[in-house]
Amino acid sequence: MTNQGRKVALITGASRGIGKAAAVRLARDGFSVALLARSRQQLEATSAEVRAAGSVATIGICDVTSPQEVDAAVQAAVRELGHISVLLNNAGRGGGGITADMNVELWREIIDTNLNSVFYVTRSILNHTPEGTLKTILSVASTGGKQGVIHAAAYSASKHGIIGFTKSLALELAPKGITVNAVCPGFVETELAEKARENYAKIWGVSVDDAKRRIEQRVPIGRYIDPDEVAEMVAYLASDSARGITGQAMNICGGLGNY
Repeated sequence: MTNQGRKVALITGASRGIGKAAAVRLARDGFSVALLARSRQQLEATSAEVRAAGSVATIGICDVTSPQEVDAAVQAAVRELGHISVLLNNAGRGGGGITADMNVELWREIIDTNLNSVFYVTRSILNHTPEGTLKTILSVASTGGKQGVIHAAAYSASKHGIIGFTKSLALELAPKGITVNAVCPGFVETELAEKARENYAKIWGVSVDDAKRRIEQRVPIGRYIDPDEVAEMVAYLASDSARGITGQAMNICGGLGNY
């Protein structure tokens, strides 16, 4: 497949939610898109939407907590598309509860999925895409990466880690002309949000609908953010208009995070 001169984005967690919305949005901006996730069926659905937007999509089945699988998927994407110009580290998971009751395995799974994977994928891209072709590295963090989130210590710690990694790497790669930024959503209406509401409902002893209302009351605009709204920020930071922005953690949260 020839892709000379075309912008190429690689997106982890591309099968649903923010990753899927970003893939389709970048496709509309002329990006070819390498889609990585664990579910082939869901990736096929994302791929179909990318093609419907007039662009090219490739699929890589990959567990981002495995450095070996990450390297294999990245190298395959580079072989198929020629290079990677934009990386979006989006794969992640929720989970939490009362810290004293949390088992070690869950803690490790959250940190490995949300934080260690960002290192694995970023390192692989830096090592395997042709010199001078990578322009932008973006990672989905959270407003929970800037302040503590009750009953979500592991999640909040992992997202704080992403922001720290972003700021450090931005300084390292600035001389090479590579921008590095984090995107920090608040409450976004995704499958992850549904699971979080169920978890909070159990902790608070209320219905899921009541949990949703409580959460929305915390947001100044009074609602969850749509994945497409996060995708718009991704598209901007991936564009030539944002070449002067690096080392930043940009909120898309309806006023939830005033920092």
